[in-house]
Amino acid sequence: MSDYTEEERILAQEALGDEENRDNLIRPHLLEEFQGQSEVKDNLSVFISAARQRKDALDHVFISGPPGLGKTTLAGIMANELGVEFKVTSAPALDKPKDLAGLLSTIPDRTVFFIDEIHRLKPAIEEMLYIAMEDYALDWIIGQGPAARNIRIPIPPFTLIGATTKPGRVSSPLFTRFGINVRMNYYSTEELGQIVIRTAHLLDIPIEKDAALLLAKCSRGTPRIANRLVKRMRDYAQIDGDGIITADIVASGLTRLKIDGLGLEEIDREILRTIIKKYSGGPVGAETLAISVGEGIDSLEDFYEPYLIQMGFIKRTPRGRVATALAYEHLRIEMNEDQRFLF
Repeated sequence: MSDYTEEERILAQEALGDEENRDNLIRPHLLEEFQGQSEVKDNLSVFISAARQRKDALDHVFISGPPGLGKTTLAGIMANELGVEFKVTSAPALDKPKDLAGLLSTIPDRTVFFIDEIHRLKPAIEEMLYIAMEDYALDWIIGQGPAARNIRIPIPPFTLIGATTKPGRVSSPLFTRFGINVRMNYYSTEELGQIVIRTAHLLDIPIEKDAALLLAKCSRGTPRIANRLVKRMRDYAQIDGDGIITADIVASGLTRLKIDGLGLEEIDREILRTIIKKYSGGPVGAETLAISVGEGIDSLEDFYEPYLIQMGFIKRTPRGRVATALAYEHLRIEMNEDQRFLF
């Protein structure tokens, strides 16, 4: 039996709803509100304006990039700019062709249909999607055996936006059906600083400029991480300070969260230490490394490795992962003569 009263449960539900509203508040809804990715925004602005003038559905859009950079947010922005309905799903949720048929047969004209993790589409659904993207129709087989016949069902023109963190796993026939290809890159410290200040302002959190810059430097080039850190620093400022996020609050909070000045968390440092100490600096295979640090290989390759590679701490070789001289320097571990020879 729960120890909470009915009033406390209601208050908890209201608090959860308020938090969801805040998350929706900080999500940009128009291109002009979207920070960073200037070249992407400039091109999309032209494509969207042209489609609106012609009153056509925007051409299908393929968005790729690391997690947390705003692929879903950008898809929603395109729907808002076009003034059309936005329908969201993910590839793992589309289990059978009838799932896709049910969604596409009920959409209004020029709907933006967003599929996240599109590299995980099942072959049967992908094949159905080919005809839907090119001919705006669905092929459906009625009956079985010799009596089976194919029926083509027309659907309204729509815009498919497919997002993925693994563009290399998307089949060539599917990829070539997208007319617009968008590649999102990590954000600069200045861009993340603007995002931090905007988020703090929308959440009504006082923040100093040097504190915002310090948070930006530790956000791994990723807005999702920057927004998460703003919320955590708000908690520290509320309990340990006077409600204002200062540089001292940020420095103290990052130390308590075990995040260093370059944004590396404890698991990142553990990956580097494992390569250096257990495997003499490498090379070590990804699967072996993942087991050694207790992480899934997908998490290692999709989330941790890209940033460590970008920062120059590890490199991929045909034989496996190798820690660079920068990794030794960052962890203050002295290299032996054999390791120095490698660099």
